Amino acid sequence: MKREIRISGFGGQGVIKCAFIIGKAASIYDKKYATMTQSFGPEARGSSCSAQVVIDDDSILYPYLQNTEILVSMSQDAYRKYSTEIGKDGLILIDEDLVNPESVPEGARLFKIPATRMAEELGDKIVLNIVMFGFFVAMTGGLLSLDAAKKAVESSVPTSSLDMNMKAFLKGYDYGMELITKKS
Repeated sequence: MKREIRISGFGGQGVIKCAFIIGKAASIYDKKYATMTQSFGPEARGSSCSAQVVIDDDSILYPYLQNTEILVSMSQDAYRKYSTEIGKDGLILIDEDLVNPESVPEGARLFKIPATRMAEELGDKIVLNIVMFGFFVAMTGGLLSLDAAKKAVESSVPTSSLDMNMKAFLKGYDYGMELITKKS
């Protein structure tokens, strides 16, 4: 059950933290194998940024993506750059406030969430990445257990912002679950 995932956006959005939490949920709390690699643009904040996560039930022999199955995109430039990597039956999750998908790769499934708006409604758009993580957990249908995802958030954010981060996670997760229910 190997899954290849790219989290993308621009520096300052928490792209790397989101990928780290995905890997942590998988490896520490769901007892799977996971690797993460990351890439930054020449500037830190505001330039393109992406992280690759590979999750498998068995040992991972190669930590880089060869067949991107899931793309999480939180910026227009990131979507343009990485959406072409998605194969048939791929899953694309975007922040509809920041990404306008001009085209969707053939056979790929695209789902949108107003993640930035949701984060702002919670009081701080810095939790955008945690909203997207919740959405990711819901839309990937059991790749990560809900319990593992919650534990990964709890153990990865400062205790002073834990309440807001958990609300952000649940807001994204609940939104995804509603989308799944409507599609059924």
